[in-house]
Amino acid sequence: MTKTAHRIYIALLSVLVIIVFTFILNKGYSYYKTGMEERFFHPGHSTLKPSGMLGHGMGILGSLLMIMGVSLYMIRKRYRMFSRIGILKYWLEFHIFLCTLGPILVLFHTTFKFGGIVAISFWSMVAVFVSGVVGRFIYIQIPRSIEGRELSLSEVRDMKGNIGDTLINSIQLDEESHKIIVDSIRIKTDLRQRNFFARTLDKYTDNRRTLKRVRAVLKKNNLSKAQRVQVVNLVKNEMSLNSRIERLVVMQNLFKYWHVAHLPFALVMLIIMIIHVGVTIVFGYRWIF
Repeated sequence: MTKTAHRIYIALLSVLVIIVFTFILNKGYSYYKTGMEERFFHPGHSTLKPSGMLGHGMGILGSLLMIMGVSLYMIRKRYRMFSRIGILKYWLEFHIFLCTLGPILVLFHTTFKFGGIVAISFWSMVAVFVSGVVGRFIYIQIPRSIEGRELSLSEVRDMKGNIGDTLINSIQLDEESHKIIVDSIRIKTDLRQRNFFARTLDKYTDNRRTLKRVRAVLKKNNLSKAQRVQVVNLVKNEMSLNSRIERLVVMQNLFKYWHVAHLPFALVMLIIMIIHVGVTIVFGYRWIF
């Protein structure tokens, strides 16, 4: 999948979620904002209530989407025989899509009324969704191959080029300017000794100062605009790789701890969902079948 096709793919999934959410909210807004005691008299009650045609259908479809989202991604990730079916990154994005649309449908299925054992499943679903957003943030901080495989620290280090040799071979700089630029892209050990948020802020401001200093050095050497852009891009790439190396181990550890929160909530949600469906069937609630 090309970069353009991937962007279209993500845009379509996002637009579909927005369309479904907007359609349901528009159709049932007056019903959902009506008090619980008065909903029985609302003209849309028979359709939008949890056991109604639309309400019940949203519950069934939302549950199936979440089960599919979890199952398909887990199968693709854990079983080697499926490793050649698509890139894992795209499967993760489809997993996120299904596990975003599914909870939206389940939320409207409940008509915003939570109680009993189902409330545990609902809030577990909310916890899974929120932790999924956090997990996605952590996930994108970990360097990966184009197939979505997590890169090791040595692999990330191998991505670093020798900017000093590149400057010597392709750009004419005086010795002092060369040293200033090479020194500017080294990892600052003093920044790694502070807490994460302070380090992130310091890193941002330090990179800004570094780029300003590099541009000043390049201007002093009377280089062409194309050459200055080339060197600045090299420096930016080295800064990006330095940041990846610095945060790799931290993010890998956070990702391990994240599973401790995400998976148990997902299991609780699925178990209670199955119990809820079983009880619904036992008590004779049917949809269109």
